[in-house]
Amino acid sequence: MTATGIILAGGKNLRLGKIKALQTIGGKSLVERAIERLRPIVSQIFIVTSAERAGLLDAGEAKILTDLYPGHGPLGGIYTGLAAAQTSHGIVVACDMPFLNTKLLGHMLAIAADFDAVVPRVDGGMIEPLHAVYSRKCLDKMKARLDNKQLSVESFIKTLNVRYIDPEESQQFDPRLLSFFNINYQADLERAIALDAATNP
Repeated sequence: MTATGIILAGGKNLRLGKIKALQTIGGKSLVERAIERLRPIVSQIFIVTSAERAGLLDAGEAKILTDLYPGHGPLGGIYTGLAAAQTSHGIVVACDMPFLNTKLLGHMLAIAADFDAVVPRVDGGMIEPLHAVYSRKCLDKMKARLDNKQLSVESFIKTLNVRYIDPEESQQFDPRLLSFFNINYQADLERAIALDAATNP
């Protein structure tokens, strides 16, 4: 199944204090790293961001989309990317995940056909909705929630036919579960730089 890669890069970045998407690890920006991991398994890549930030990002081979629902959080970004997709499914990732795993994302896509979404569970049963596969069949339901200001992605997912992936299944492709490492604070960025240097000396 072909899919569209959707990289969400529109967050306010309040905790880090600088634009996450532009931070570099291993000589590449976080956006470049996401594009690199998605490229082998998708037919097109979108970067969804705010209008004021669109000119700051170097999209390379990806296309920048301006959020159709500014200020509506990640749900608006997912909707923006899926609405523009020319494929049945979109692989949605947050730009602040520096260790995306192409094999895990490919596995999620491979099992997505009969579901509205494929969503990993992480430690403690929490879900990771910004590392997930969504069907375009979700669009009408998503738009209704956006129009009603019901912006929780987690609550939205509860209304869908979802295939959940437990940590043990994810570990078949990503033993250390680094896919779900994300950067919120300066300390996270520094840890990611150190992890990358240890993995790619």
